[in-house]
Amino acid sequence: MQALFIGQTYIDITFLTDQIPTGDEKTVARDYAVAFGGNAVTAAFACAKLGVVPDLLTTVADDWLGRMFLDMAREYRISVHGRKVARSSLSFIMPNDGKRAIVRCRDDNYLHPFPALNLNGCKALHLDGHQGDAAIAYAKQARERGLLVSLDGGGVRENTMDLLDFVDVAIVSERFCEQLARSAEDTLELLRGKGVKVGGVTQGERGLLWFEGAGALKRLDAIHIPEERVIDTNGAGDLFHGAYMFSVLNRPQGAWEQHFRFARAASAHGVQFLGNEARLPRVDDVIATAKAAGDALTQP
Repeated sequence: MQALFIGQTYIDITFLTDQIPTGDEKTVARDYAVAFGGNAVTAAFACAKLGVVPDLLTTVADDWLGRMFLDMAREYRISVHGRKVARSSLSFIMPNDGKRAIVRCRDDNYLHPFPALNLNGCKALHLDGHQGDAAIAYAKQARERGLLVSLDGGGVRENTMDLLDFVDVAIVSERFCEQLARSAEDTLELLRGKGVKVGGVTQGERGLLWFEGAGALKRLDAIHIPEERVIDTNGAGDLFHGAYMFSVLNRPQGAWEQHFRFARAASAHGVQFLGNEARLPRVDDVIATAKAAGDALTQP
């Protein structure tokens, strides 16, 4: 395997509607999409679409939604190492005015231990904190082997602070900072103190605040997409993670600013489409989005 991503599988049902019915009401959505979901899962599909196909250790149920997910993974040639749960997890997503409301139905009651995988030939590990036992076990293995360990810190989980001891790259959300009752700057100093080599906080329209090593904090502005072209912002962060992982795996000697600029353009491309599958870009889509914004990216 080239890389291993570990997370929780969702089936995302995304729909556009002008109103949410209450009581004994009905309404008809203007459009909808059904696709794979979950932070590391979506990142894995994004990385695969861009050209580097990772392995994926994730939850799988023996039901029709689980079988549908496995069919999706086969389309992208992703090897799924399933950890059994009784029922598939669902997300109902309602984009609205650049934001999104989400209702999740999650089964994270794992019926078996996580599978033991051979990391020979693996170059990187990407985690979102789900499957905490598997995440920390493989992060320790990766650290021993000198592999790059990346964390999508969408939220603070039970063993996040322990996991950070084995993480090289941590890109976290504003929600992560809020859960710690810290500013973005203080959160980045916490990450640096934990030994994280590259850390960042994604801040939506304000872009990415980040550091590398002992250097000063830097800001990478977001690419502006006209409001009328923004359809669905859900999954934009997952796409960002999948894109920088692709860039790192494809050009490991590249500068982190270049990896993040590539990821920024991938994310900007994605918000213009409904649902996770439709939003996944090819490399030429990313280059074109960056070029339109005046950023002359080179082929990663």
